[in-house]
Amino acid sequence: MTADPALKNPRKTSGAPACAPAERSYSISDLSKEFDITTRTIRFYESRGLIQPERIGTTRRYSKRDRARLILILRGRNLGFTVEDVGQYLALYDADPGQQAQTRLLLDKVTDAIANLEIKRSDIQRAIEDLNEIRGRCETHLSAGPGAAKPQR
Repeated sequence: MTADPALKNPRKTSGAPACAPAERSYSISDLSKEFDITTRTIRFYESRGLIQPERIGTTRRYSKRDRARLILILRGRNLGFTVEDVGQYLALYDADPGQQAQTRLLLDKVTDAIANLEIKRSDIQRAIEDLNEIRGRCETHLSAGPGAAKPQR
């Protein structure tokens, strides 16, 4: 007995030519596992309009486009961009086929992010120097012995 070909590929429609590939789609759990994020995170990005899965009843089906947008969202968030920044970038991506405005916006955001990180690096370096100084004082105090620094009464 041979299996029904429609059961092997449930996304294939009977009206589609045999050689036309069905567009790949993903469930929310597929994306959650792939990117090691919670389904709640994905639904949050959906609620903000950053991704728009197809709804089949209560089931969400994400397209390749949604997956690509999710990659951009996660990359932007990992680089410290706000959800609003990422939203602006994605909106320009959709509206500007030449990607000039999108590239300008990205350049501005990246330049600002670099400047902020440089400030943080300077602050961290200063904190490390202060902590090393305190550590040195503690080590000196401890190496002097137990009776070396008795408090005055």
